[in-house]
Amino acid sequence: MKILVTGGLGFIGSHTVVELQNEGFEVVVVDNLSNTSLGVLDGIQNITGVKPAFEKIDLREKDKVQDFFKRHDDIAGVIHFAASKAVGESVENPLLYYENNISALIYLLQELQQKPEANFIFSSSCTVYGQAETMPITENASIQTAMSPYGNTKQIGEEIITDTVKVTNINAILLRYFNPIGSHPSAEIGELPLGVPQNLVPFITQTGMGLRAELSVYGNDYPTPDGTAIRDYIHVVDLAKAHVIALQRLLNKKNETKVETFNLGTGTGSSVLEVIETFEKVSGNKLPYKIVGRREGDITSAYASTEKANEVLGWKAQSTLEEAMASAWKWEQKVRM
Repeated sequence: MKILVTGGLGFIGSHTVVELQNEGFEVVVVDNLSNTSLGVLDGIQNITGVKPAFEKIDLREKDKVQDFFKRHDDIAGVIHFAASKAVGESVENPLLYYENNISALIYLLQELQQKPEANFIFSSSCTVYGQAETMPITENASIQTAMSPYGNTKQIGEEIITDTVKVTNINAILLRYFNPIGSHPSAEIGELPLGVPQNLVPFITQTGMGLRAELSVYGNDYPTPDGTAIRDYIHVVDLAKAHVIALQRLLNKKNETKVETFNLGTGTGSSVLEVIETFEKVSGNKLPYKIVGRREGDITSAYASTEKANEVLGWKAQSTLEEAMASAWKWEQKVRM
């Protein structure tokens, strides 16, 4: 079966392409290379023995999306990663986020609704919950007012999909990730943001390598045990495997409703200082950091209830925070050699 993976050369996308190919799927990757490079294709090939088909397309160009589906009329499923994803950047440049994250989604769905049957996996986020009232966060938690334009694009995206599946032949699963980290154990692919990292772990590993003078910890006055914000950090390979399981659920018509939602996390929250301590343990390096003011758009705490994903999807995160950090450090060392 041929599967389209948008944003398939990005951090999570590339790991998912690996897992899809390991399960025997034929993969076509679409990416505009805005936050990655073509070299990722070689990493995927080195792991799986297969280089996926690749097309450089910006999904904001509607005619290019239409042309793609004309040429690939045998796509059995779509996993949609292609989106801008940094909370801080979205606050500074909201229109970029609304254009990139909403327009591309609409253009994809417009093509899929013309097919007699379509299966769609959406890369969503725990940011849709805002600052949830209780922990751990279940899929039934109320959707709070978004704390950032990024979070709002995920909320809007979910609403668009939910409205669309009601009146089309599209079946969809919304996967709400918590905080993906780490890299493939081979260190052939990993997280390599262009420019200054917007996420915690690559900033930690780059600081550990001496590329950054020090890490800024945004706030130590949160109502948490050590004052720093708490997140649920999930190994990217565990996350990638969940996408394959979700896709197979749709392909095998095991979904109970036209649109289903699952949280993907470990079920455990870790503070920023705990992540730093874990890095210091696996690397043997002391990490220079300073406490600075809180960052706009950040919430205090978010970690998942994974019960539904465990029981209904039959998926469970396997890797520990220590294993994820060790793989991230192995990757960082390799790309800087």
